[in-house]
Amino acid sequence: MSRFIIEGKHPLNGDVTISGNKNAALPIIAATLLTDEPVTIHNVPRIGDIYTLLSIIGDLGVEYTWIGPNSLWVQAKEIRKTTLDPQLCEVIRASILLAGPMLARIGKVDIFPPGGDVIGRRRLDTHFLAFEALGATVTYHRYFRLHREKLHGSDILLDEASVTATENAIMAAVIAEGTTTIRNAASEPHVQDLCRFLNSLGAKIRGIGSNQIVIEGVAALHGGQVTIGSDLLEVGSFIGLGAVTAGEIRIHGARKSEVEMANFVFQNRLGIRLRWDDDILVIPDDQDLHVISDIGDAVPKIDDAPWPMFPADLMSIALVMATQADGIILIHEKMFESRLYFVDKLISMGARIILCDPHRAVVSGPTKLHGQHLTSPDIRAGMALLIAAITADGESRIDNIEQIDRGYQAIDEKLRRLGAVIRRE
Repeated sequence: MSRFIIEGKHPLNGDVTISGNKNAALPIIAATLLTDEPVTIHNVPRIGDIYTLLSIIGDLGVEYTWIGPNSLWVQAKEIRKTTLDPQLCEVIRASILLAGPMLARIGKVDIFPPGGDVIGRRRLDTHFLAFEALGATVTYHRYFRLHREKLHGSDILLDEASVTATENAIMAAVIAEGTTTIRNAASEPHVQDLCRFLNSLGAKIRGIGSNQIVIEGVAALHGGQVTIGSDLLEVGSFIGLGAVTAGEIRIHGARKSEVEMANFVFQNRLGIRLRWDDDILVIPDDQDLHVISDIGDAVPKIDDAPWPMFPADLMSIALVMATQADGIILIHEKMFESRLYFVDKLISMGARIILCDPHRAVVSGPTKLHGQHLTSPDIRAGMALLIAAITADGESRIDNIEQIDRGYQAIDEKLRRLGAVIRRE
């Protein structure tokens, strides 16, 4: 097990380039199983979750190789197994994304309950209801067994706008017979990226970016290549870093359309000043963080919701930023009932936070944080604690940083280039 040792209170200055979007790369890698022809994927982040997913598909007989620092060649010429490695499935949530492609391509798959961040119950019912609507049978005995004779188009109303369930339904439907309509579909940028990638391989998907997706099934997909876009969650993380440390950070690779709501919330709830220099997002060094009250001097809130609203995975980052802003604000995590449980670690650092219930926390700032011995519980809370340690007085130690490595490529190297004092042990 590795740890970070951080000496806080050093200003951060300089330029940082955002890595590829993990949440786009994972379903796109899974989708390569839909064709027996080669696929090349560029700008793939070299992170833990990617390596685990590659190990899973490699165990199935899929060939892959890194052909550059962040370029990956994949060919699922044949799939020799129908059971996913149970130990690897336990490591990442994204293992469930192989269900749709394997069901469509070879007609059956045994998949064990996926792992990932422990941030509350993450139900799988929506996935399997969609598969059944397409003609599959699903049984459960310690693992999920999916089987189909033939997949056919269907009108599917998802009972929640689940990102991974939407992606699974799309991948199962692209080579099914007939037309499939998915209503209440998730429309996050990474869902859109998956759809555009599949279309480049010969799929026929309409309604990309909306909550109603129409898919005309095709007989087969061919090979191709794709470049993964930048990770908006990493952009949000570096906005948080820049806001709470003295210094100017220039972020390269951010896509304006994707970070618009995050920028809006940071500026109109926490008073953070941002600007664009052409396509470079700049966090200036003269920040005056303060909570901006609602009309009538009411206490404002930051809450999450499906796209295009504020992303759930930035709630932990926003909470740490709020500890350094002057005023009182409510953090309302609507989607996951265990995400806010890491606040006890921030309280131990000196933050003034009242955890009202599993979904709501009241933050009163600004507070002077001090170094502490911490443990990363999940990817986003781990990054939030890293931000807190960088702004704190004294030295902090963060254990279990493998959780952070699952979502952020070489984060310690990027931070050192900006001036942070951090080492990996």
